[in-house]
Amino acid sequence: MTRVVELVEHAPALSVPLPDLIGRTLAAGNMVDAAPDPHTPGRWSLRAGSKVGAITLTAPDTGTQVTVRVTSKVPVARLFFLLGYSLSPDGIWQEGEVGVTGHRDLLPAFAHAVERQVDRSLRQGLLQGYRAAEESSLVVRGRIRESEQVRRRFGTMLPIEVAFDEFTTDIAENRILRAAVERLLRLPGVPGEVRRRLLHQRARLADADLLVRGRPLPKWQPTRLNARYHRALHLARVVLDGTSVEHAVGGLRVEGFMFDMNKLFEDFVTVALREACRARGHVARLQDPHHLDEAAAIRMKPDLVLYGPGGAMCAVVDAKYKAQKRDGFPDADLYQMLAYCTALGLAEGHLVYAKGNAAHTAHTVRHAGIVIHQHALDLDQEPPGLLADIQEVADLLISTPCV
Repeated sequence: MTRVVELVEHAPALSVPLPDLIGRTLAAGNMVDAAPDPHTPGRWSLRAGSKVGAITLTAPDTGTQVTVRVTSKVPVARLFFLLGYSLSPDGIWQEGEVGVTGHRDLLPAFAHAVERQVDRSLRQGLLQGYRAAEESSLVVRGRIRESEQVRRRFGTMLPIEVAFDEFTTDIAENRILRAAVERLLRLPGVPGEVRRRLLHQRARLADADLLVRGRPLPKWQPTRLNARYHRALHLARVVLDGTSVEHAVGGLRVEGFMFDMNKLFEDFVTVALREACRARGHVARLQDPHHLDEAAAIRMKPDLVLYGPGGAMCAVVDAKYKAQKRDGFPDADLYQMLAYCTALGLAEGHLVYAKGNAAHTAHTVRHAGIVIHQHALDLDQEPPGLLADIQEVADLLISTPCV
């Protein structure tokens, strides 16, 4: 049996017939909300939260396959703008650069964008660099590893344990690109033409070693020499940094690519505000750690804390992707922001939401005088309008007296 379930992020739950094992696997995971339908046996109630993309669950013994596809309310092209700006706000990202026009679903668009950027990176050939290497050799190359020579060779002269810097294409940048290409080739839902081009990119990257699954990604530093790789490496990192799903649960094979809109929105808002405030001489620290209590037992990490040119603290910001209440912004967010302002000694705090059903407003807290602003960004508008709204928020932050 093959079945495709179409969901929309934060839309009402949908009741669908599912095998019990697949339903329980979805319920145990964090990809969608799943629960048995209390009214109809054999059916499960599925509801998408803030994660978008697609996952496929396959039972090898029966061949049953269920694909759950979650569509974002934000157009794919706009989603890539948010992603691109948060990864690289210096202007190298443009909507036309990633080539996602015409794609409705996230995974095909992402696979196409990664292949396109990898192809652009490799047009001048594979990047080469120096990599530390150790080996047993019949000739001296680099330096002799004396302790290893004694431990392994027991006084014999040959072979010689040496360490040297090798000029090679098997460097971190190429390894990361190959790992992302390999990952996409294992995902169901990648269009055939894109898959064919990804296979071509894998062949071009064959000299780079495969990464060991579960280990940290190799480190790379952006430089002038690897500038042509930057865009491809940013996208590859997204593919490999926990946004993909690939594991086996109770005999089921689970594969897919899910993207957390909460984190995407938070990253875009904080990076865009940081850049807007930096132009005016202010410094914004993201995920700035502080403590709520005098004993420093309760940690808190506001999304952004703004500091003035002299280092004085000016304002605190938290980004919230979706208002959960029909009648406006959640009250719990106000209580959280009040705690931030009180602990940091700030007169004003700012909550930034994706556009919901409430306009910008400000609340003055009784007996405290703390003002909490609530802003709403319309993600449906074109990038210039979105950045203009960010600038308005930044102007308000900068105008706040520092303490």
